[in-house]
Amino acid sequence: MLFKGHFLPIILCAGSVLLAQPLRAQSPQTWDLPHGTAVKDAGPRSYHFSVVYYTANRTGEVIHRQQIAGDYTRGLPNGEVEWKNVVDAQADGATAPFPATPKLDFMQGFRYRNDIGATMSADFFKSFPPTAVMERNLVWDTGMFEAFAENYFDQLKLNVPLHTGQDQEVKMPDVGTFHNRDIVLEYVGRSQRNGQDCALIDYRAFFNPLQIASGGMTLNGRSDYWGEIWVSLATKQIEYATINEEVNGELKLPGQDAAQPLSVFRVGSFEPVAGK
Repeated sequence: MLFKGHFLPIILCAGSVLLAQPLRAQSPQTWDLPHGTAVKDAGPRSYHFSVVYYTANRTGEVIHRQQIAGDYTRGLPNGEVEWKNVVDAQADGATAPFPATPKLDFMQGFRYRNDIGATMSADFFKSFPPTAVMERNLVWDTGMFEAFAENYFDQLKLNVPLHTGQDQEVKMPDVGTFHNRDIVLEYVGRSQRNGQDCALIDYRAFFNPLQIASGGMTLNGRSDYWGEIWVSLATKQIEYATINEEVNGELKLPGQDAAQPLSVFRVGSFEPVAGK
């Protein structure tokens, strides 16, 4: 990663003479992001998205883990994207290996226009089981990554937090509601991924109320989420992205008389599939 405004001493030895001089600082223009550049799709491009959910007790002991992973392809005709090879694997404890699981039929070949707003429509997930909340998150998370990378790119300035103004309640079809308090994006530097010079964009949103009612399960809680997105300066394609989220609240499962405390932490990575 490059860092602005630092000076590197250069030591030159000529006989017994040592000279030291500062390296000229980078011109501010070299840190500006290119404006007005649309995402360049040179045909379909596939990514692998893997998210692990950790359920823990109040002292941090991991009780259960669930991994949702699949392949996402963008750049299809008519602005469409597609999911394949999505699996849902579970294991107890912190270290037990995830078992091999079959692909989820309802997401195999699941295809739609790349529009995060459309994914909030009432019938968008009509082919999904009511309990497939985490599989819906795959769709919403990828839509979020691409919206953050594309919609705000021209507004970002180095080390200046950008408040997107999205203090709003989002209705999630057949799931519940999520209220984004304050989404903040920040261009924090330059890096490289997959041979591409990239802008590194930090995002974060804290203290977000969350209510879920699906498949007989109810959850009232709070979400805090954050992560990073590597965006190619040449193509504006995402070269890597991460998501971290902690949800704390009270969960009531079907058949239970009272709600129980819940603490779930999830970690995800989104990266191009080599050669695709």
